[in-house]
Amino acid sequence: MSKQTQVKPSLRFGQVVIGPPGSGKTTYCQGMQEFLTHLGRKVVVVNMDPANEGIPYSCAVDVSELVTLDDVMEGLKLGPNGGLLYCMEYVEANLDWLEEKLKQYSDCYFLFDCPGQVELYTHQSSVKNIFSQLAKWNFRLTAVHLVDSHYCADPAKFISVLCTSLSTMLHVELPHVNVLSKMDLIEQYGKLAFNLDFYTEVMDLTYLLDHLAADPFFKKFRHLNEKLAEVVQDYSLVSFVPLNVQDKESMIQVLRAVDKANGYCFGDLEERNLQAMMSAAVGADFQFNSYPFLIVVVTHGDSSGLMPNIKIYRRCSLTFNQPVLSGCKRGMLKPVERLWKRK
Repeated sequence: MSKQTQVKPSLRFGQVVIGPPGSGKTTYCQGMQEFLTHLGRKVVVVNMDPANEGIPYSCAVDVSELVTLDDVMEGLKLGPNGGLLYCMEYVEANLDWLEEKLKQYSDCYFLFDCPGQVELYTHQSSVKNIFSQLAKWNFRLTAVHLVDSHYCADPAKFISVLCTSLSTMLHVELPHVNVLSKMDLIEQYGKLAFNLDFYTEVMDLTYLLDHLAADPFFKKFRHLNEKLAEVVQDYSLVSFVPLNVQDKESMIQVLRAVDKANGYCFGDLEERNLQAMMSAAVGADFQFNSYPFLIVVVTHGDSSGLMPNIKIYRRCSLTFNQPVLSGCKRGMLKPVERLWKRK
């Protein structure tokens, strides 16, 4: 008898976009969909929010076809929060529907636009279970947690954001990237007490506590705030990537962090060169500093039918100056001899 071999499904990469209401999740999905499409990735956006109406992006899978918040609120006499919790429990109970929808798309990059209720990611288990099932279906996902940058202007709110972000990271149990969204609007909320790096890298929070102590209302809560800050610093997990969806360089920084977190950047090398080619089209030098390969684009100042030379160097502790790959004509990459040696 011949043994029937079972073909293991290929890996599918993507992002689950989470965060509080108004943090810009849908806008992020729209912008990231357009950005990735320009880079050559086949993008599938999945709307996981049963209350999301007037979706601005091209949606391949919409959970509203399965359940809507309005129907649940009307039928079960629930409020918005209780209704949304029920909706996500209903989705969890009908994951076979979601699986059939996702099976239609292979070799694609997925963006999951998730609901904005904070309890779903800090306490309730339905969304966590859905993410776990996606992992069993061979999805390699990064949780992109969006936080409105205006919280940086208020020390008390920023400490609250840090606690929420940490709780979400520990509960969701996915590779995690925290993002400060709407950076183009941050100046409208007032001058920051510290440089932006203080907030993105979550540096010594005692300085932030000193600002809180200056407020008579928060002065009596100093001990509580100190303990909350200690929890955040003891775990040392929370940091942020600033994002302006309208800025290409800002989108690249977020995409680098996401691709590194879910392992997409360590996949097919030729596919990873798309970003370099896009930069070359406008005569720019582009480098992936956080990738295992350094991509250097050498342009020639014209836009003829030939693509610019692309040289790729491996990042490691070896002494080398020779490219791993080089190419000159469109769509062609030729291997060259590896000449580096250890010291």
